[in-house]
Amino acid sequence: MRRLTVVQLLPALHAGGVERSTLEIARALVAAGHRAIVVSAGGRLVQPLLDSGAEHLTLDIGRKSLLTLRHVASLRRLFVETGADIVHARSRLPAWLGEYALRGIKPPQRPHWVTTMHGLNSPGRYSGIMASGERVICVSQTVRAYLLQHYPATDPGKLRVIPRGIDASQFPRTPRADRRPRLEVARQHPALAGDAPLLLLPGRGTRLKGHAHAIGLLAALKQQQVQALLWMPGARAPGRESYLQELEQLAGRLGVAGQVVFSEATDRMSQAYAASDLVLQLSDKPEAFGRTVLEALSVGRPVLGWAHGGVGELLAQLQPEGAVALGDDAGLLQQALQMLRQPPALPGRIPFTLQAMQRATLDVYAELTR
Repeated sequence: MRRLTVVQLLPALHAGGVERSTLEIARALVAAGHRAIVVSAGGRLVQPLLDSGAEHLTLDIGRKSLLTLRHVASLRRLFVETGADIVHARSRLPAWLGEYALRGIKPPQRPHWVTTMHGLNSPGRYSGIMASGERVICVSQTVRAYLLQHYPATDPGKLRVIPRGIDASQFPRTPRADRRPRLEVARQHPALAGDAPLLLLPGRGTRLKGHAHAIGLLAALKQQQVQALLWMPGARAPGRESYLQELEQLAGRLGVAGQVVFSEATDRMSQAYAASDLVLQLSDKPEAFGRTVLEALSVGRPVLGWAHGGVGELLAQLQPEGAVALGDDAGLLQQALQMLRQPPALPGRIPFTLQAMQRATLDVYAELTR
């Protein structure tokens, strides 16, 4: 494949799955000898992007304001001056701006147009821009099905399912008998010390992540004489104080306040998984993919979650014992008891790797530029 120039568009580079995927593809492009350019409003991940050999142009293309339209001319100029081969949009407003910019470039010089549907956005004309690419990357079969359901005029032949992947070296398999991760977590959070089973629900402090279900499960386990502990890294976050207070009051009413730790997000997630006995994924809203399922299984810890969206899709393929029908609290309790008593067999290898995702994405670019 000849040397390509690929421009990725997204709102900002602070944190999150979209941002991580952008960096991962930029690194793969540079490693393969291509030119990688990212356009965003900036953020803490700009420096790691630059360190990889990619380039960054700061434009606030994610702000919902009429003033943002002024960036269309800047994007068009960028595409022409760099001789861009591919423009890859990863979010709705940047995609609209990118698509408008491309309209003003005559076909012989016009870059190819790629979009990625990272989420299950509210259907409608605004979100429909994400189905407009010459190739549309879906991060799971769940996303592909959702897209075809809500945008039935879309040509299925242009869709490519490329699951997000994890770097298994960042989540190494840790023997269950290794107590060091639990001891280190207990040093940071003394309430998690001891030998009681540790449940882990990672996720930002938003109602959709299902923290209340996890607290309810903890209380139900206690009624079954299982004195477990629950750690929810990410539940404590700026601006989420009222929600956190709600959760603390719920834990108090259910009699498990002393068994729950609400903490800020940890940057040592591999250790968090390794310290736990059971990882929970109880989002009320279906996830587009469910990366935490892969991370936990890579470390060697079982996952219990609702069987919907990307989480249900991954559990069905990799660890079906952990899938429970959405809202079935009795089934959730029974599966938790069973999995704590007798952990299920886990996959020896996680097929959804970072390298596979990078390879497949570069293959999509190659399809369009042959």
